[in-house]
Amino acid sequence: MCLPTEDRGRAHAFYAGALGLDTIGPIAEDGLPEPLQFVVNDGLRLMLIPTGGFGWTIGDRTVAGPGVAEVQLSLAPATSAEVDELLAKAQAGGGSVVTPPQQQPWGYSGSFADPDGHLWMLVVEPS
Repeated sequence: MCLPTEDRGRAHAFYAGALGLDTIGPIAEDGLPEPLQFVVNDGLRLMLIPTGGFGWTIGDRTVAGPGVAEVQLSLAPATSAEVDELLAKAQAGGGSVVTPPQQQPWGYSGSFADPDGHLWMLVVEPS
């Protein structure tokens, strides 16, 4: 999965520092992996591409502007406590809570936006 970012350093601080995701790849001159990739889980990698270069990956399409969401990504923590913890870490790391954590018909969930405005939902499905 690829997302555009305005600031590699800020994105790295958020995803590695606040959310605790591991980076992969060779280190560039700025001290960060290039490309800037994170391990989300065993089958998913997140690559953050500078906004100016994102057009190379999407062709003749336009990236959604600030405040416009075309997709909401989802993670499945194991417990409601993990949802609460991840939302708190996201907010402390420069993101914002979009939907406070609460019990919903589909499970316990909440959502946040990263510093670039990309939306993430955290949901624990009912057992």
